Amino acid sequence: MSDPNPTRATLVYRLRDHADNDAWNQFLDLYGQTIFQFVRSRGLQDADAADLVQEVFRRVGNAIGRLEYEKAKGGFRAWLFTITRNCLNTHYDKNKRVIPTLNDSSLGGGFGNIASTGDGLDERWEKEFQKQIMLQAIEIIKPATEQNTWAAFEMTAMQNVSADDAGQTLGMSRGAVYVARSRVTSKLRDEVKRLMDREV
Repeated sequence: MSDPNPTRATLVYRLRDHADNDAWNQFLDLYGQTIFQFVRSRGLQDADAADLVQEVFRRVGNAIGRLEYEKAKGGFRAWLFTITRNCLNTHYDKNKRVIPTLNDSSLGGGFGNIASTGDGLDERWEKEFQKQIMLQAIEIIKPATEQNTWAAFEMTAMQNVSADDAGQTLGMSRGAVYVARSRVTSKLRDEVKRLMDREV
């Protein structure tokens, strides 16, 4: 039986086997939402974004056999970003569309014009990846956390409810709310680190 949580490097090598459906499903779980949300942020509608994700996966499948993995040279995520950016470029060239610049105050002349050095796309890609890592961590930690403890964290850290108000709602002291928030924050930090350490 294969490891259900392989390192990303192991997964990259497994992707070379196009018949390894488990590996491709894990790859989709790990990166599909990051790619989808990133291309949506560039102005694509849901259907176009979904099509572009499929195109990225097709190109990955075609090129993965030639990829020599060396984490020190930027890793798989940087390579995946390049493929995604190229797919966006192709999409806009094909459709002869203009897209908003990063500040959304004016229109660029096409993806090629805004994908130059300093355009901020790599930072946006990284932020989307970090967001997806945090969502994965939450998915792992939340079910293993006592309901009131999670609620205290969620109310104070995610909904900006004061510790006093959260405590009153949950029947907890202010101090207990702070302790709960601290414990969940620590667990999430550790889980994010674990997930990042597995990244390629």
